[in-house]
Amino acid sequence: MGIISWIVLGLLAGAIAKVLLPGRDPGGFIGTTLIGIAGAFVGGWISARFFDRPVATHFYDGATWMAAIGGSLVLLIGYRILFGHSRSRH
Repeated sequence: MGIISWIVLGLLAGAIAKVLLPGRDPGGFIGTTLIGIAGAFVGGWISARFFDRPVATHFYDGATWMAAIGGSLVLLIGYRILFGHSRSRH
C-alpha cells in the first residue's frame, strides 16, 4: 500500500476507534484524526515487527484493518491518559 492508502486507512481507523471509545478527547476532531493516522502506522509496524504479519500488501485485508484500529485505540487511550485532564472542566 502507498502512503495515501495508509492515510485513508488511518482516517477511517481513527473514526472507528472513536466510535469504540466514545468520550471527550482533549484534541477534538483534528486530534482524533491525527491519532487515527498515526495509529494506523503504529499498528502496521507492530503487526509486521512483533507478529510477523506484514500488512502492507492489501488495503482490504482484515488483519490490516485490525492492526490500524488497534493502533488507533492504543494511541487514543495513551493520549487520554497523558493529556485528558489538562483542560479545566466546567
